[in-house]
Amino acid sequence: MSTGRSILVTGATGFLGKTLVPRLAAAGHRIRMLGRSAPAPGLLACGEFVQGDLADRAVLKRSLAGVDALYHLAGMVSFDPADGPAMYRLHVAGTRGLLEEVRARGGLERMVLASTSGTLAVSRTERVATEEDLPPIEVVGRWPYYLSKIYEERLVLEFAAKHRLPVVVLNPSLLLGPGDERLSSTWTVMKFLQRDLPAMPGGGISFVDVRDAAAVFEAALERGEVGGKHLFGVNMTMSEFFGRLERISGVPAPRLRLPSKVNVAGAKLLEKLAEARGREPALDAASVDIAEHWFWLDPRKAERELGFSPRDPQETLQDTVLDLLSRMPERQWPGTKGRLANLRKS
Repeated sequence: MSTGRSILVTGATGFLGKTLVPRLAAAGHRIRMLGRSAPAPGLLACGEFVQGDLADRAVLKRSLAGVDALYHLAGMVSFDPADGPAMYRLHVAGTRGLLEEVRARGGLERMVLASTSGTLAVSRTERVATEEDLPPIEVVGRWPYYLSKIYEERLVLEFAAKHRLPVVVLNPSLLLGPGDERLSSTWTVMKFLQRDLPAMPGGGISFVDVRDAAAVFEAALERGEVGGKHLFGVNMTMSEFFGRLERISGVPAPRLRLPSKVNVAGAKLLEKLAEARGREPALDAASVDIAEHWFWLDPRKAERELGFSPRDPQETLQDTVLDLLSRMPERQWPGTKGRLANLRKS
């Protein structure tokens, strides 16, 4: 791969950005990062940081000056309907402003958009999605995160086709692994460790180690279908996923199994009871509803074009658990403490 490009990375301080930026810097690229909050010193050492918001066109002009390539990672993950307008402003309005500044500046050699597998791979029934599938708007319409990302994808691809902008769209599944300080993705594992799952979900999950995802994103600087989408992740049933977490942590997986409608209805009832008491529910109903769906995907295109090669999923899950435990006092560890202590020392 050629080196020495000047690259702008939006959302560089997020889970994926913190893993990707050091890889790009180590490959010899000059990095400029755009974000609302200053990065940690280690990340700041990788390049220049511009503090600002996508809504600020002057900040966008300054950030894009002199760059050859753009990684657009900035995003917000929430399944609370109240956050829908904020996600639309960021994913759609903010991205539109960024694209307009890219067009005004001209000369961009490559743009890589961080999307999500949820723009393609969500189903009420067991199935495996491909890049040829239509966006499942009728399924995800009530979840503003996925809906806003569908609109963002459509905006970027239509703009790119019209203005001949070389865009590659990447669609990773749920990001796991170490370093998710905001729990933007690993909250699923944290909820399991905290024993907040009352029943075993009935759907299918797909996840990818953030370090493997960063390798795919780095490869997309030179490879991948321009104007195309690329799904990647590892598929598991929810039973296998939580069973593996049980064997790692000693925290028992949920034994109760309920019909999907009953599981979601129960979660809605518990959510209302928590609200009546002025508390946050341990698990929101939207998350329970999502877990009753299937997120399985076919990663062969990403394997072929971008070299996607996932590590042993056991390593990913173990490292995720260890990273979450590292932020907790040992006396608060869940599960079998001796097992976790040995795991942490290994």
